[in-house]
Amino acid sequence: MPDFAYVGLDTAGREKSGHVRADTSEEARATLTQRKLYVVKLEPAVEVAGTRLVSRASLFSRRKMGVKQVTLFTRQLATLVTVSPLEEALRTVSRQAEREEVRRVLGNVHAGVVEGLRLSDAMAREGGSFPPLYRAMVAAGEASGTLPQILERLANLMERQAQVRGKVLSTLAYPIILAFFAAFVVFALMIFVVPKVVEQFQDVGQQLPFLTRAVIGLSNFLAAWWWALLLGLAVGTFLWIQAMKDEGFRMKFDRFLLRLPLVGRLIRDLHAARMARTLSTMVASRLPLLEGLKLTTETVHNRVLRAASADIAETVRTGGSLSGALRKAGIFPPLLVYLAASGEASGKLDVMLERAADYLEREFDAFTATALSLLEPAIIIFMGAVVALIVLSILLPILQLDTLAGNL
Repeated sequence: MPDFAYVGLDTAGREKSGHVRADTSEEARATLTQRKLYVVKLEPAVEVAGTRLVSRASLFSRRKMGVKQVTLFTRQLATLVTVSPLEEALRTVSRQAEREEVRRVLGNVHAGVVEGLRLSDAMAREGGSFPPLYRAMVAAGEASGTLPQILERLANLMERQAQVRGKVLSTLAYPIILAFFAAFVVFALMIFVVPKVVEQFQDVGQQLPFLTRAVIGLSNFLAAWWWALLLGLAVGTFLWIQAMKDEGFRMKFDRFLLRLPLVGRLIRDLHAARMARTLSTMVASRLPLLEGLKLTTETVHNRVLRAASADIAETVRTGGSLSGALRKAGIFPPLLVYLAASGEASGKLDVMLERAADYLEREFDAFTATALSLLEPAIIIFMGAVVALIVLSILLPILQLDTLAGNL
């Protein structure tokens, strides 16, 4: 049966939007009229990627909510559902949204709840904004009658993950900007400054020092072939993106990253902390551990860690313990394995996993602070050394000329 997207007004003048199934548009309009809705807009909906139905006019509009917007929505909804019905809370949050795409997404979810769908099923209409892990926890809250508490835990989880992402970005941003600026300064010196200075030594009639000749040669190459370097960089980037789409190459690259002395530890600790905190929240929400492992596995970007997470889920499915599966994987911090075993033995798995996540995140903070304190001066020293070589290559011919003049 075809599906139609609609926008309408109820008897109180409030805007409603959603989908209705009918054989024809006339039947769809009649169905909406029976629901006491005045139809403002009605058009056929089409299936996108086999997951959800949207109107044709919205195919080229941005409908996905960002992580920050979903986090804010979760916190607002967790607060409002404790004092008002779910339908009213959704309507209030959607009206407060400033961005049009957020209002559309939340309006669609609100319409699904009004039509009688569970909140998790209504969110499935907007699967791009609400991932399976999020919807599973909401469904668990609805099934157990603890939706406000589950939303509160979800909001805490997402806010904590946002803090970790912010720390990663802030840690990497300064060194990257510093390195980019250093490279820009060096290239500017080599292309614009060095050729002007070298012109003064062309009629000297003496052989220039080796360092000066090397810098001049590099400067001439950059000035003549900078476009080729940019083209090569663009082609290399394109080929790299294509190569990363190959699962075999991606697996080898991800394994190489994990073997790096510093980067590998950072990636493993971040993944372990995220898994521990997510599983802690899901276990506390009375969601089955196996389902939590399967849903968490889908969110892992590193292919080696994803395969390890899938093996852990399979081990648990066949009757093994979580701590035993973590120990068998061999890539997770020993502390996480130990605390998981303690939690299983004491019946407080959620508490022990949360403690493991706290510890790993503190370790991450200390590690990144130390690495940053070493990386920043290393970049500055390297930049200073390169600039010093350029300046020295200019001064050597001048000193050579002074020596010749003194001898005369």
